[in-house]
Amino acid sequence: MKFLLSLATLACALATNAAIAVGPAPAPLKQKEVLTIGYVKVGHLSAMLMLEEELKQFNIEVKRAEFVRYADARTALLSGSVDVSTVGPGDLAIVAAQGSKNLIGLSGVASSAKYLVVRKGVKIDNWSDIAGKKIAIAPGSAVWFQWAMTLVEKNIPYTAFSPVNVQGGGTAFIQAMKRGDIDAMVLWEPFESQAVAEGDAYFAKNLEYSQSRAVGAELGMLAASGDAMKTKKELVQRFLWAYFKIEEQLARNDVLFAETYAKYTGLPLSVTTESSKIIKLGGVLDKEQVARLADAAFKQGIVQKNVTKEAADLYDDSMAKAIKK
Repeated sequence: MKFLLSLATLACALATNAAIAVGPAPAPLKQKEVLTIGYVKVGHLSAMLMLEEELKQFNIEVKRAEFVRYADARTALLSGSVDVSTVGPGDLAIVAAQGSKNLIGLSGVASSAKYLVVRKGVKIDNWSDIAGKKIAIAPGSAVWFQWAMTLVEKNIPYTAFSPVNVQGGGTAFIQAMKRGDIDAMVLWEPFESQAVAEGDAYFAKNLEYSQSRAVGAELGMLAASGDAMKTKKELVQRFLWAYFKIEEQLARNDVLFAETYAKYTGLPLSVTTESSKIIKLGGVLDKEQVARLADAAFKQGIVQKNVTKEAADLYDDSMAKAIKK
């Protein structure tokens, strides 16, 4: 898959190069190598758009595999069908509970406030208003875990609302809201902002659920297969360098971020301009948060055994920290 940027956008990117916080570029590989990259088309991963061009300078050819959900990307990493991908921070607990070590977390990617998205005409101003409401969720997803653990920490029973399980990507949520099948939804960008921009919903700003101690505000995680870390470590290192370089450009240029976001997801610029204001690029995940995620997943029955230490051991951000020095 080849992505092209407009000359104007490239000019914006070049203008921010001086502000890049990554270290010196690694040397090119001596011969051409292939790296298979999994990706999900969500705004906080817009840096994926320009990876081909960046990795060419290292003699790395990119093959892409698109996924709708982090869970599908996790399966692909475990099977070795992709070398690197983005998954959810909580996926390390799931992998550890399965007894596997073939997925290594490398870095977080971004954070944002998370608000319940409510259908126009439905009144939800505070937590007590969710009583009896039909709220769409994606069971087992990263945002669902944020929502569920916020309820736990606020001592709000999960039975306070009527969960509506929605399978598939964010488009299914949007359609359910347009039909009036649901009152609200626990979702991710860009679909949250899309529903609001199209006039179907509003953000319930008093119902913020990204700040639970158990889950935190991290939106995703760059990860590599265990096999890739053994046989393609130099490629993984260069992938991280390229990703962080692009991420820094986007983080320092709001216009560039919104335009890249639009090209990456195929959404109108009017939607991505608003959505990009919500997202803060740059990971906030650390080993301690991974451990808290795993502990909470066990206590809530999401995984069937306590793998707090094992999950934390699967997170190794030493390469990322070295690149960002």
